[in-house]
Amino acid sequence: MNYTKAEDYVDFHLRHAWHKVSRMYNQKAKAHGLTMSIGFILLIVDKEGTPSTQLGPRMGMEPTSLSRTLKTMETRGYIYREIDSEDKRKVLIFLTPQGVELRKEVKSKVMHFNEKLLKSIPDKKLQAFFEVMEIVDEHVEDELKSLTI
Repeated sequence: MNYTKAEDYVDFHLRHAWHKVSRMYNQKAKAHGLTMSIGFILLIVDKEGTPSTQLGPRMGMEPTSLSRTLKTMETRGYIYREIDSEDKRKVLIFLTPQGVELRKEVKSKVMHFNEKLLKSIPDKKLQAFFEVMEIVDEHVEDELKSLTI
């Protein structure tokens, strides 16, 4: 393949698709007074609580942005924080009843979009996509490690 245009590169397609998905989810979130980041946090906070230090890496968010988003969520009554009873250095994030209700709405929107995708992508292609994304992830990790050396 001749790589002469931006459209010839893998990362162009990743960014292009993610930008559209991100814009779609932000528009859906905005209709509920949320952001996509708030929606993702609502989805990944466990019933048993999630350490705040795990949220950033799972979402790919910088600590400053995460802190600001958590503060907003706490102010709006979606989450609360508790110090871990076993390890006082750990702060756990929990959903409030309002946060749980919002999670249901967010999950419904995400599931609806995923169901549409799953219906239109044959299993073999989906499996190949996941395999390719795993390879991309590995290469990104390698690149990030080489930057810190």
